[in-house]
Amino acid sequence: MAPQPRGDRRAPSLARFRRTLLAALVTAAVTVPLAGAARPADVPAPAPAATAPLTATEPTALGAELTARYAAGRAEVRAAARTAETHGAHRRAASLHRMAAPERRFLSFDGRDGGRSAEVVGDLARADLIAVLVPGADTGLDAYDRFHRGATALHDTVRHQTGGGRIAVVAWLGYRTPATGSAASLTPGRAEQAAPRLRALVEELARIRPAARITLLGHSYGSVVCARAAAGLPVASVVLYGSPGTGFDGAADLRTRATVWAGRATGDWVGDVPHTRVPLLSGTELGFGTDPVDPAFGARVFAAGDGGHSDYLAPGSVSLRNLAAITAGREPSHA
Repeated sequence: MAPQPRGDRRAPSLARFRRTLLAALVTAAVTVPLAGAARPADVPAPAPAATAPLTATEPTALGAELTARYAAGRAEVRAAARTAETHGAHRRAASLHRMAAPERRFLSFDGRDGGRSAEVVGDLARADLIAVLVPGADTGLDAYDRFHRGATALHDTVRHQTGGGRIAVVAWLGYRTPATGSAASLTPGRAEQAAPRLRALVEELARIRPAARITLLGHSYGSVVCARAAAGLPVASVVLYGSPGTGFDGAADLRTRATVWAGRATGDWVGDVPHTRVPLLSGTELGFGTDPVDPAFGARVFAAGDGGHSDYLAPGSVSLRNLAAITAGREPSHA
């Protein structure tokens, strides 16, 4: 009998490894007290006041509308901080006090259920480039500073690369992010709930800045949210980085005319997540399928350096330089 090709010998072993790892993740998600249960999502906050939609497109008029919107958002953050203090949630209150600084700009804010917000870094009224950052697991109001630093780093890097180009970064915490390793982080449910809200934000940005180049960037579980929202959106690029998969077999299934980019750092543990989808009796699926950096997915792959899962927006990193280049409509370095 002819010797078995090496690829055939390795395939069963790889399949067993993936099934074993997926089983371990499922076991952890079901049996271990999850970070999600310990997260202070139950810290109360007042319901935000209704806000009128932004309607102006001329920069001066839009700037006036945005100034009013930012003032309202700051007031909501301060009210949530006072409630958190009364409740004894000191870490939440401290984070919210930092978020309420006079220079911070929130298009929207809701402190309930772990928090929802959309913060602008840069001058949105005059932006020619707009980046919408969608975070992944474990991002919330208590750990918001890292998300804000990442948005600021992306803004500053694009400005540097373009010689002072007019860039606004919208840090969109528009959904309750799952805890790493939780059942919610392994299924698309929260992404499906978040996608309509993300679509509404992007459509509003396109309406008030119709000539701007908009880039949608999703990190980790945020890439699942972006993939669910992408169909038909008026964006130039969809960027999936540190992604566990999207729930789609390929970039074409996102039904977008935008260029789909994917990147993963060599030190990112998410590369060890099995890229499979397992149907569940509940009607949903466990896992997110094809790896976006796999050539079979069909995304354009950019170099993301050697950092870890939380390092993509680290100042000076290869990944940040390439994310900024894509945002600016330039060619990044390739993997």
